[in-house]
Amino acid sequence: MTAMGGRRARRRAANGRQPNLPPPSPPPRALPAHFRLCARSTSGAEPESARARGAGAERGERREGESAAAGMGEFKVHRVRFFNYVPSGIRCVAYNNQSNRLAVSRTDGTVEVYNLSANYFQEKFFPGHESRATEALCWAEGQRLFSAGLNGEIMEYDLQALNIKYAVDAFGGPIWSMAASPSGSQLLVGCEDGSVKLFQITPDKIQFERNFDRQKSRILSLSWHPSGTHIAAGSIDYISVFDVKSGSAVHKMIVDRQYMGVSKRKCIVWGVAFLSDGTVISVDSAGKVQFWDSATGTLVKSHLIANADVQSIAVAEQEDSFVVGTAEGTVFHFQLVPVTSNSSEKQWVRTKPFQHHTHDVRTVAHSPTALISGGGFPSWRSCCFTLSSSGCSRAGRLLILYTFSPAFPGTDTHLVIRPLMEKVEVKNYDAALRKITFPHRRLISCSKKRQLLLFQFAHHLELWRLGSTVATGKNGDTLPLSKNADHLLHLKTKGPENIICSCISPCGSWIAYSTVSRFFLYRLNYEHDNISLKRVSKMPPFLRSALQILFSEDSTKLFVASNQGALHIVQLSGGSFKHLHAFQPQSGTVEAMCLLAVSSDGNWLAASGTSAGVHVYNVKQLKLHCTVPAYNFPVTAMAIAPNTNNLVIAHSDQQVFEYSIPDKQYTDWSRTVQKQGFHHLWLQRDTPITHISFHPKRPMHILLHDAYMFCIIDKSLPLPNDKTLLYNPFPPTNESDVVRRRTAHAFKISKIYKPLLFMDLLDERTLVAVERPLDDIIAQLPPPIKKKKFGT
Repeated sequence: MTAMGGRRARRRAANGRQPNLPPPSPPPRALPAHFRLCARSTSGAEPESARARGAGAERGERREGESAAAGMGEFKVHRVRFFNYVPSGIRCVAYNNQSNRLAVSRTDGTVEVYNLSANYFQEKFFPGHESRATEALCWAEGQRLFSAGLNGEIMEYDLQALNIKYAVDAFGGPIWSMAASPSGSQLLVGCEDGSVKLFQITPDKIQFERNFDRQKSRILSLSWHPSGTHIAAGSIDYISVFDVKSGSAVHKMIVDRQYMGVSKRKCIVWGVAFLSDGTVISVDSAGKVQFWDSATGTLVKSHLIANADVQSIAVAEQEDSFVVGTAEGTVFHFQLVPVTSNSSEKQWVRTKPFQHHTHDVRTVAHSPTALISGGGFPSWRSCCFTLSSSGCSRAGRLLILYTFSPAFPGTDTHLVIRPLMEKVEVKNYDAALRKITFPHRRLISCSKKRQLLLFQFAHHLELWRLGSTVATGKNGDTLPLSKNADHLLHLKTKGPENIICSCISPCGSWIAYSTVSRFFLYRLNYEHDNISLKRVSKMPPFLRSALQILFSEDSTKLFVASNQGALHIVQLSGGSFKHLHAFQPQSGTVEAMCLLAVSSDGNWLAASGTSAGVHVYNVKQLKLHCTVPAYNFPVTAMAIAPNTNNLVIAHSDQQVFEYSIPDKQYTDWSRTVQKQGFHHLWLQRDTPITHISFHPKRPMHILLHDAYMFCIIDKSLPLPNDKTLLYNPFPPTNESDVVRRRTAHAFKISKIYKPLLFMDLLDERTLVAVERPLDDIIAQLPPPIKKKKFGT
C-alpha cells in the first residue's frame, strides 16, 4: 500500500499551474475490522484482532440475521491513524488567580486560555505566527493578557474578539522575560541588550515609562517584590536587585558556576522569585535552586537537585510552597515547614519529586490547589549564547544564532495538572491528575458523500479518501483492504500565519480555510482519478478572517463566523458565491463565535460565543429566533437533530442539554435528565465532548465522543443511576431478552478508540474514527536529555 494509492492529485487552477502535490509519506496501513456496540466493546479492552497494527481500520457491518445488542446495531468503522498531527511544545504558562484561568503559549506562537473552573476547558485560542516566538506571558489588571517574545514586541490579546489588540516594540531587541507589578498597573520586560524597561498600563494600551540601569548581558528572568518597591532580574552568571523608584541596581549577586565539582563556562539564571521577606529564589543551568538575602546580597542556601538545567520556578500566593521544573522532565515541590514540631522557625524542604514528563519541563505554575507544568521548546544549554559570524540584521537589530548541546532535550507537549491533595477539600475529579495533550477544538472535517477527510495542520491541509473492502467476517475481525486510502491533496498556505479553521463541504466540492488576515475558498472538481482545484478570487473585504466555518448539509450555503462577532451567510453556486446576509452582534458587544451548528434542512443556525451563550437564527427569515438560557459553563460541542430540530448542547462540566428550537424551550427528555442527574462516572470524565451527531434513521439516538470514549445515548431507555455499571450496560449474552431489556440503560460506551480526535457517521451503517496514539507522537519528538544509567 502507498499513501498515494497509485494516484496523483492534480490541481487545475485558473492560471493553469499545478497544485501542491502531497509529499511522500508512509503507507496509511489501513486495516478494516468489525465492531459492534455490545457488552464486550464497552470494557475498554480492545480485541486482539482489532488492535492497532496500522494507520486505519474499518470495523464492520452486521451479518444478516444477527440481532443487534439492545437495538444499538453494528457499524462498519474506518479506523484512521494517518493524521500525522504533532502538538507544539509548551513554552510558557501564566496563571490568573482572580479568574482561575491559565494562559499557555506554545512554540509555534499559539496562545491558549484554559478555564480551570470549567473542568480545565480550553475556552480561547489565538493562532500562532512563524515570526512570533513567545518567551513570556503574564496577566495584568485582572483580565488583561500580555505576551512578549524574540521579535521584540509586547502584545495584548482581546479576550472577547479573540484577536491581538496591538503590538508595541520595546526597542531593546528580543524580549526574554516579562512580569506585571503586584498592583497590575505596571509591566516590566527584560531585553536582549541587558535593559529592563518599565511600562505603564493604561485602559487602552501600554505606555513606556523608563529604563532601569542597563546590565552587561540579557535579562532572562524577572520577579517583583510583593510590595512593588524592588525587582530581581536573572541574567548570565549573576542576579541583580533593582530599586523601582530610582531604577538603580542596589545589589549584584554572583551565582556559582560549579557543577558537580567542575567549573562551567556560563551559569544561566533561568528563573527568579522574590518573596515578601526579602528572599530571592533562583534556578539555573547548573541544576541548582538557591536562596539569597536581597538585603545583603549574600547566598543563604543552595540545593543541587538535577544533573541538568533547572528551567522554571513558580511560587504559591501564600509563599508556603513553590515548584521547579528541570530539563530531565522532573518537577520538584518545595514546602516551607517548621524546623521541629514545636518550633516557630521554618525552613524550605524539598518534599516531592514528580516525573510526569518524558522531556524537559520548560515552564511551571502554582495554583492554590495544583502544580501545573508544561513540556516545552528544547532547552538552551550552557554552551549557548554564542554569536554566529553569519548573523543577519532585522530592522537594525542583530539576529543571534544559537547552538544546541549535543544532548539537548526535546518536548513532550503535555500540559500536566497535578492536584495538591492536602489542598483539595472534596475528593472529586478535581483531585485527579490531568494530562492535556490535544486541543479542545476540531482539526478534522468530513465529506460524507465522497468519504473524504480534511486534516488541518498549522500551515497546510491534507485531503484523504478513505479505503474500502469487499471482504466479510464476523464481529471483531480485521479485514484486508481491497482499495487503499488515497492522499489526494496537500494544500500549503502562503505567509507566516497559522491556519485558524478549515472545513470541507458534505459534497466534497468545496474547501474553505482562514488565517488571521485572509480567507480562502476553493472549488474542487473530480474527474476519474484526478482532482482539480480552483480558488475563488476577489473575496469581499468583510471575509478577511474567520474563527469558524461551516457548510450547509446540501453544500449550497457557507456560514462564516468573523472575529468581529458577525455571522455571514454565503450562497454557493457553481464556481461562484454570493453574500446573502450578515447577522451583526448586539449593540455595544463584540463577542467572537467559537462554535456553529446548522440544521439538516438549512433553516436554523446555532452559534455559541465566548460567554457560553447560544443564539439560534432563522436562516429563511434572516433574523434572530431565540437565545438558549444561559449556563455557567462553556459550550464544548453542539448539533441540531435532523428530524426534530432539537439542539443538543454539551458543556465543559459534562452536562448535556436538549433544546427544542421550534418550541423555544428544553425538551421533556432534557428536563428528566436534569431532574435525575447523570451518572457520577459520566460527570467525572476529564476530557470535553468535542463532537455530536445523529443517526439518520434512529431519531432517539445521540452520538457523541471525547478523546477517550465514543457514546450513543438512546433517549428511549432509562438513565443509569449511580448504582448501575455505566460502562457495562449489558448482562452476559446467555441471559434472556427480558433480563437484557430490564438491565439496559441509555448509555452505550466504547473505549476502544483513543485518543479519539474525530468520529462521525458516514451513513447509517458506517462510522469513521480518527485516532492519534501518544506513542506515535512521542516517536516523532526529539530525544530527551541523555541520562547516565548504572552499568552503561
